[in-house]
Amino acid sequence: MNTVLWVLQIVLAAAFLMAGVLKSTQPKGKLAQKLPWVEDFSTGTVRFIGIAELLGALGLILPAVTGIAPILTPIAAAALAVVMVLASGVHARRKEPSGIAFNAVLFVIAAVIAWGRFGPYAL
Repeated sequence: MNTVLWVLQIVLAAAFLMAGVLKSTQPKGKLAQKLPWVEDFSTGTVRFIGIAELLGALGLILPAVTGIAPILTPIAAAALAVVMVLASGVHARRKEPSGIAFNAVLFVIAAVIAWGRFGPYAL
Protein backbone atom coordinates (compact mmCIF):
# COMPACT_ATOMS: atom_id res chain seq x y z
CA MET A 1 0.00 0.00 0.00
CA ASN A 2 2.93 2.34 0.65
CA THR A 3 3.93 1.99 -3.01
CA VAL A 4 0.38 2.76 -4.14
CA LEU A 5 0.36 5.88 -1.98
CA TRP A 6 3.67 7.01 -3.46
CA VAL A 7 2.36 6.53 -7.00
CA LEU A 8 -0.80 8.48 -6.12
CA GLN A 9 1.28 11.23 -4.52
CA ILE A 10 3.44 11.57 -7.63
CA VAL A 11 0.46 11.58 -10.00
CA LEU A 12 -1.46 14.11 -7.90
CA ALA A 13 1.61 16.30 -7.42
CA ALA A 14 2.25 16.33 -11.18
CA ALA A 15 -1.35 17.31 -11.90
CA PHE A 16 -1.34 20.14 -9.38
CA LEU A 17 2.15 21.27 -10.35
CA MET A 18 1.09 21.69 -13.98
CA ALA A 19 -2.18 23.40 -13.04
CA GLY A 20 -0.45 25.64 -10.52
CA VAL A 21 2.24 26.77 -12.95
CA LEU A 22 -0.39 27.49 -15.59
CA LYS A 23 -2.62 29.53 -13.25
CA SER A 24 0.21 31.43 -11.59
CA THR A 25 2.13 32.41 -14.74
CA GLN A 26 -0.35 32.87 -17.62
CA PRO A 27 -2.35 36.03 -18.24
CA LYS A 28 -6.01 35.75 -17.33
CA GLY A 29 -7.13 36.30 -20.93
CA LYS A 30 -5.06 33.37 -22.14
CA LEU A 31 -6.28 31.18 -19.27
CA ALA A 32 -9.91 31.98 -20.08
CA GLN A 33 -9.55 30.15 -23.41
CA LYS A 34 -8.75 26.89 -21.60
CA LEU A 35 -10.39 27.51 -18.25
CA PRO A 36 -13.55 29.60 -18.73
CA TRP A 37 -14.25 29.72 -14.98
CA VAL A 38 -11.38 32.21 -14.48
CA GLU A 39 -13.64 34.96 -15.81
CA ASP A 40 -15.63 34.66 -12.57
CA PHE A 41 -12.57 35.56 -10.45
CA SER A 42 -10.06 38.37 -10.20
CA THR A 43 -6.53 37.92 -11.52
CA GLY A 44 -5.24 37.92 -7.95
CA THR A 45 -7.59 35.13 -6.94
CA VAL A 46 -6.59 32.99 -9.92
CA ARG A 47 -2.91 33.56 -9.08
CA PHE A 48 -3.61 32.66 -5.44
CA ILE A 49 -5.27 29.41 -6.51
CA GLY A 50 -2.28 28.62 -8.71
CA ILE A 51 0.22 29.28 -5.93
CA ALA A 52 -1.86 27.19 -3.50
CA GLU A 53 -1.82 24.33 -6.00
CA LEU A 54 1.95 24.67 -6.46
CA LEU A 55 2.52 24.58 -2.72
CA GLY A 56 0.19 21.61 -2.37
CA ALA A 57 2.09 19.72 -5.07
CA LEU A 58 5.41 20.41 -3.34
CA GLY A 59 3.88 19.45 0.01
CA LEU A 60 2.82 16.06 -1.33
CA ILE A 61 6.41 15.10 -2.18
CA LEU A 62 9.14 17.15 -0.50
CA PRO A 63 8.40 16.53 3.20
CA ALA A 64 8.08 12.80 2.60
CA VAL A 65 11.25 12.58 0.50
CA THR A 66 13.41 14.71 2.77
CA GLY A 67 12.01 13.44 6.06
CA ILE A 68 11.68 17.06 7.20
CA ALA A 69 8.25 17.59 8.78
CA PRO A 70 6.64 14.59 7.01
CA ILE A 71 3.31 15.44 8.68
CA LEU A 72 3.00 18.13 5.99
CA THR A 73 2.38 15.47 3.32
CA PRO A 74 -1.06 14.36 4.57
CA ILE A 75 -1.89 17.95 5.47
CA ALA A 76 -1.14 18.98 1.87
CA ALA A 77 -3.31 16.12 0.60
CA ALA A 78 -6.19 17.16 2.88
CA ALA A 79 -5.84 20.81 1.81
CA LEU A 80 -5.92 19.83 -1.86
CA ALA A 81 -9.04 17.75 -1.19
CA VAL A 82 -10.68 20.89 0.23
CA VAL A 83 -9.61 22.85 -2.86
CA MET A 84 -11.30 20.20 -5.02
CA VAL A 85 -14.54 20.48 -3.04
CA LEU A 86 -14.51 24.25 -3.54
CA ALA A 87 -13.69 23.86 -7.24
CA SER A 88 -16.59 21.43 -7.62
CA GLY A 89 -18.87 24.10 -6.19
CA VAL A 90 -17.70 26.57 -8.83
CA HIS A 91 -18.27 24.02 -11.60
CA ALA A 92 -21.71 23.15 -10.20
CA ARG A 93 -22.70 26.82 -10.19
CA ARG A 94 -21.50 27.11 -13.80
CA LYS A 95 -23.27 23.86 -14.77
CA GLU A 96 -20.05 22.15 -15.88
CA PRO A 97 -20.47 18.43 -15.10
CA SER A 98 -17.15 17.45 -16.67
CA GLY A 99 -15.35 19.83 -14.32
CA ILE A 100 -17.16 18.32 -11.34
CA ALA A 101 -16.20 14.80 -12.44
CA PHE A 102 -12.53 15.75 -12.85
CA ASN A 103 -12.50 17.45 -9.44
CA ALA A 104 -14.16 14.39 -7.90
CA VAL A 105 -11.39 12.12 -9.20
CA LEU A 106 -8.69 14.42 -7.82
CA PHE A 107 -10.62 14.67 -4.53
CA VAL A 108 -10.71 10.88 -4.13
CA ILE A 109 -6.98 10.59 -4.84
CA ALA A 110 -6.17 13.36 -2.35
CA ALA A 111 -8.48 11.84 0.28
CA VAL A 112 -6.87 8.41 -0.09
CA ILE A 113 -3.42 9.95 0.33
CA ALA A 114 -4.53 11.92 3.39
CA TRP A 115 -6.14 8.82 4.93
CA GLY A 116 -3.10 6.64 4.27
CA ARG A 117 -0.48 9.12 5.39
CA PHE A 118 -2.38 10.25 8.49
CA GLY A 119 -3.23 6.67 9.42
CA PRO A 120 -1.80 3.24 8.77
CA TYR A 121 0.93 4.26 6.32
CA ALA A 122 2.23 7.41 7.97
CA LEU A 123 5.73 8.48 7.04
